[in-house]
Amino acid sequence: MRDVLRRLVAGDLTEVEALAELRRMQLEELGGRARLDLGRYLRRGIPEVVLAAGKAAHDAARLAVALAERQGQGLISRMTDAHDMVLRAAAEAAGMDVAVYHASARVLRPGFVPEATDGKVAILTAGTSDLPAADEARMVIEACGVEARLEADLGVAGLHRFLGPLAAALEWGADVIIVAAGMDGVLPGLVAGLIDLPVIGLPVSIGYGHGAAGEGALTTMLQSCSTGLTVVNIDNGVGAGAAAVLIAARAGQGRRRGTTTATMATTTAATSSKPNSAAARPRETSGPPGSAKTSPKRSIAARTPTSSHGKPRRRRP
Repeated sequence: MRDVLRRLVAGDLTEVEALAELRRMQLEELGGRARLDLGRYLRRGIPEVVLAAGKAAHDAARLAVALAERQGQGLISRMTDAHDMVLRAAAEAAGMDVAVYHASARVLRPGFVPEATDGKVAILTAGTSDLPAADEARMVIEACGVEARLEADLGVAGLHRFLGPLAAALEWGADVIIVAAGMDGVLPGLVAGLIDLPVIGLPVSIGYGHGAAGEGALTTMLQSCSTGLTVVNIDNGVGAGAAAVLIAARAGQGRRRGTTTATMATTTAATSSKPNSAAARPRETSGPPGSAKTSPKRSIAARTPTSSHGKPRRRRP
């Protein structure tokens, strides 16, 4: 958008041409089968993510590469091995890079780096089986220019394991914490009951029997006694990452505003308060009782009082 405005100001584009380009930035149709929401990142701060599940590998890859061509990166989630293979081939043919996050990926235009924010998101997982969903969240977080930190295998079966990583995340300065857990799904509520940061519970479809599809973990998180715990749908790493980005980005924005305000206040104080360069005059100090003052009194020249007409008055005999 900035590029279009610069070209308009420079006279390289007419108003009609600029308007057409801005419209294309908002929505673009590909072969009558998909409409790319190119303006989503500008509206919400979160880019569109292509859901590979249910799409042919070629179609999913084409959408992700098209997004990368137009806005620097294209995100895709829930890939199979076939999706992954076709995506790599399509990205290579277009001269682009692929950053893989388990079953998710980012197609990147060479040289593209998302605009960084001051936000930080920590991601904790109960087990290593929860990593695909957690990595899906990390993909969204890093695509939005927010810093992410991931610690895995911290489940309650070995409760002592998560204390050190949790303390490290707090010391690192995380603004929000995503906790992914399958099985009984206890870990998010436990973390939320110990800290004063927003916690997002990410239930994962890992477990046995009745809870194997993630219903057990989801129910536990929804029934948590830790007030304020936010819960997304089962395996919804994209949703957890998006929620975390909105929180962390706003926190980072607040820090930047605070720093700017403090800097302006310091600069204003430094320029408005000038030091007094006049030499200090000695004041008469009172000595101990019974002693005279040591500093001499200033002499005052006698003046002849004048009348209201400016003539000197005569003294009466």
